[in-house]
Amino acid sequence: MRSQSQPSNSCIFRISPLIRITLLAFYLALTIPLPFLAEAAAAPIPSQVLWVGLGLGLFALWGALSERVIVDEEKIQVAYPRWFPSFFRKGWFLAWAEVQDLKMRTTGQGGLVYYFVSKSSPQAYLLPMRVVGFARLVKLIENYTGIDTGDIRPLSQPWMYLILLGFTLLLLLVDGWTILTAMSLGLVA
Repeated sequence: MRSQSQPSNSCIFRISPLIRITLLAFYLALTIPLPFLAEAAAAPIPSQVLWVGLGLGLFALWGALSERVIVDEEKIQVAYPRWFPSFFRKGWFLAWAEVQDLKMRTTGQGGLVYYFVSKSSPQAYLLPMRVVGFARLVKLIENYTGIDTGDIRPLSQPWMYLILLGFTLLLLLVDGWTILTAMSLGLVA
């Protein structure tokens, strides 16, 4: 669902800049060498096609990382910018009066995530956990629903993303060295 006008007393929570920067840099580190490799290996897919695909992927990732969590006295809402097509990711909203509970689930990697359970719908809504001000978000949820949120912690800690960012920067350096070496040897234009 698209963003509705927000009351003046709403709070907006965005995805952490550390997470956004890390994931965007990781995407670039993994994909930037592909057109160069395709050219050097004389792959059947032209490098221009790969550049277009990488641009579209970057657009999709940027849009997904532009998620906003909007909390006001009536509801919690996850929204995306108007320019981001809803077929990539749809937002949602849930009125506080509809929240029955927050259910914990274990992820495949052993982490914990939480879902809002609605009183009238069988659908569950994932609690966004990678936002700036997560502790404040959880307090607002507790205030508006009365559900005890004392045990809820963020899915991942900042140090995890700092480590990933460090390795991503190292990978970008290796990518740059590899591309420059290939260019100097005349393997790519």
